[in-house]
Amino acid sequence: MREVVIVEGVRTPVGKRNGVLRRWHPVELAASALDEVMKRAGVEKGKVEDIVMGCVTPIEEQGLNIGRLAALRAGFPVHVPAVQINRMCGSGQQALHFAAQAIQAGTMDIALAAGVESMTRVPIGSDGNEQTIPAALQERFEFIHQGVSAERIADKYGISREACDHYAYQSHQRAINATKAGRFSRELMPITGHDSDGKEINVMQDEGPRQDTSLEKLAQLKPVFVPDGIITAGNSSQMSDGAAAILLMEAQTARQLGLRARARIIAQVVVGSDPTLMLDGVIPATRKILDKTGLTLEQIDRVEINEAFAPVVLAWQKTLGADLAKVNVNGGAIALGHPLGATGIKLMTTLVQELERIQGRYGLMVICIGHGMATATLIERVEN
Repeated sequence: MREVVIVEGVRTPVGKRNGVLRRWHPVELAASALDEVMKRAGVEKGKVEDIVMGCVTPIEEQGLNIGRLAALRAGFPVHVPAVQINRMCGSGQQALHFAAQAIQAGTMDIALAAGVESMTRVPIGSDGNEQTIPAALQERFEFIHQGVSAERIADKYGISREACDHYAYQSHQRAINATKAGRFSRELMPITGHDSDGKEINVMQDEGPRQDTSLEKLAQLKPVFVPDGIITAGNSSQMSDGAAAILLMEAQTARQLGLRARARIIAQVVVGSDPTLMLDGVIPATRKILDKTGLTLEQIDRVEINEAFAPVVLAWQKTLGADLAKVNVNGGAIALGHPLGATGIKLMTTLVQELERIQGRYGLMVICIGHGMATATLIERVEN
C-alpha cells in the first residue's frame, strides 16, 4: 500500500451559531479554506485530482454538491472534480479517509480532504423529519436524540454531573490558554466576519471559548434533554460555523514536487456500534486502530477526540485508561465548537500542529457518530 502524507492543512476560525461568521454563505466559507490551503502549499490547483468534502446537512445553501460548488468558487480548473459526503459528525474525517484511500490504492496522487458546516444558515437535523426513519426500522431500534444518548452513556459508565462540568471547564481553560500562547496561529487563516452590530471585523481566533466560565456557573445550568439529567449546554459541544481543508499526497509525489511532508497516515478505521447509545463507538474504534497498528495508548503522544458531550470523552478514558494530559490539550468542541462537517479536518490540522509543537511521534483522532458509528485515524509526524 502506498504511503499518504499530509502536506498542508488550514482551517477558518470557528464562529458560534449566529456569531461572527453568520453572514458567510457556506459555499464561500468552504471555498476560502480550499483556496488558502493551496496557497500555503504553493501547489497549482489544477494538479489536484479530486476534492472530498464533508458536510452533514447537505440541503438548501449546503445542497447541490457543495464540494463541487466550493471548488469552482475557489477558482479550481473545471477538470478538478469534487464530491460531498455525509457520515454525520465523522464526515470531515471520512473525507480524509476517502481521499487517503484513493491515493493508497493508486488511483490518484494528489487529493484534497475538506469539510464545512454553517449551523447558522442550515440548522442541524433539518435534513430529516418524523417520516425519515420508517416504522419497520423503529421497531428494531430505539432512535433517540444524541443528548439523551449522552445521558445514558453517563449512566452506563458511572459519569457524574460534577465530572462533566469539571471536564467542560478544563476544555475552556485549555482553549483559552492555547489561544493566548498562539498554538493555533499556524493552522488558522484570518477571515472577515461581523460583530453583533453588523460591523465588519477581522476574525483571527475562535469565538467559542468563554473567558468568564467557572465551575460555579456551569453547575447552575439546567439539564437540556432529560429532567434531573446531567447534560447541559455547558458540557455539550457548541453549534458552530466553520470550514477546513487538508492537502494529501502520495509520499514520492510530494518529494518530486519539492514539498515537505508534515505527517503520514498510518491507519484509518470506521466501526459501527449500538445505534441507541451511539456515542460510545469511540471505544471500539480506538481498540480497532490500536490492534491494527500494534501500538498502545501509552505510545500515542496526542489524542484529539471530539467532545460531542463530556461523557463521551470520560467514558472513553475510563474504559481505556487513557491519560487525559495527552487528550485535547488545546481544548475541544465544548469550548472551540463543533462545525459538524468540518470537525474531522479541523481536528486533524490541530493534531498535526500539536505533534510538531512538542516534537511528538504518534497522534490519534477519533470521533463519535450518530446512529452508532465512529471513525479513527492514526498519524505519524514526519521528521525533516
